[in-house]
Amino acid sequence: MTETPLRLALISEHANPLAPPGGVDAGGQNVHVEALATALARRGHEVTVYTRRDGPHLPDAVDAPGGFRVVHVPAGPAERIPKDGLLPYMGEFGRWLAAEWATGPAPDVVHAHFWMSGVAALEAAEARRGDPVPLVTTFHALGTVKRRMQGDADTSPAGRIGLETRVATTADRVVAQCADEVEELLRIGVRRDRIDVVPSGVDTDLFHPGDDGPSMRSEGRPARLLSVGRLVERKGYADIVRALRALPGAELLIAGGPGQGDLGSDPEAQRLVTAAAQYGVGDRLRLLGAVDRWRMPALYQAVDLVICAPAYEPFGLTPLEAMACGTPVVAYAVGGLSDSVIHGTCGLLVEPGNVTHLAGAIRSLLDNEPLRYAYAAGGLQRVRGRYPWPRIAEQIESVYRSVQAPQPVAASAVSAA
Repeated sequence: MTETPLRLALISEHANPLAPPGGVDAGGQNVHVEALATALARRGHEVTVYTRRDGPHLPDAVDAPGGFRVVHVPAGPAERIPKDGLLPYMGEFGRWLAAEWATGPAPDVVHAHFWMSGVAALEAAEARRGDPVPLVTTFHALGTVKRRMQGDADTSPAGRIGLETRVATTADRVVAQCADEVEELLRIGVRRDRIDVVPSGVDTDLFHPGDDGPSMRSEGRPARLLSVGRLVERKGYADIVRALRALPGAELLIAGGPGQGDLGSDPEAQRLVTAAAQYGVGDRLRLLGAVDRWRMPALYQAVDLVICAPAYEPFGLTPLEAMACGTPVVAYAVGGLSDSVIHGTCGLLVEPGNVTHLAGAIRSLLDNEPLRYAYAAGGLQRVRGRYPWPRIAEQIESVYRSVQAPQPVAASAVSAA
């Protein structure tokens, strides 16, 4: 028997799935929520994404191209606010959700993305006392890790870890994205039987190798390295710039951040330009700024290696997108990167923060084209077998089904039996 489609509420308080990634607070979570909502809608479910209204002219609701609906929740001023400043408005967000669901069919399952979305979901549950809706949560990043890695530089609200722990231990199920996250959740008191590990996925229709398969460097072309993500210090671009000193002739392209015209006023962009000049590699650093998502496959295909050197990374979509395009990866062995990049199969993992080893790993692959090609093939096989969005959505749906309350059996069905 075909299972009944579900009414699904995905809460993503700061990461609007319709926003282009690349801004300070717009990155992998935006991509993840948009892709998951699309994949779930294609499985026949009714999917609504609730995100905070951050502009006065946004419509109340909009039908997204992926077949789901986006609702802009009025919570706080209708203007852009850094995500670390949104906590005061999560009560209002949650109460609005409760009122919305009181006037129409409530969702079968709520899936909160990020800890503040979980706070809003718990507020909605409190307002709907006596009529609970199962709650699944995905954190995308944990405050305990951020505090440990950033120390005094962590700009999270003071109460984040306590509230995050409450969300994690109250939710019916927590979806962790990697093994490292499971260990962190266990440390804050989440029961192992309430944790499911489901990674993020890759759009393998968009991200794929070029017509000729994985690229081989043409004679005379300089080696090209690519790093992708928001222009923030924790992404570790400075380490890659330092590594260029040991990689004569290699060029580093960085995609992400504001548009080209605004890079001159971006603090991280200027920090990297200054560092490159000090290291004598300024002529080999190219900041591309924001790159449209549809243009990214061609960029991945045009480089020899993708480099991921963050201080920490809860999951990390970049290496999977690169591998889907037939490009091997050199990455720091942190967080989700240790799960997605299989050392010696898809690329190389390096001790975090060790720039000497990072440069050596890059050089070893640039000097060995057959090995680079073998890693490209291994990465492509891994992505196609493990990470396509239809497969990920099927696993997430199984989590939703597991937390649903048992449905009462109709009297007619009982008598018929």
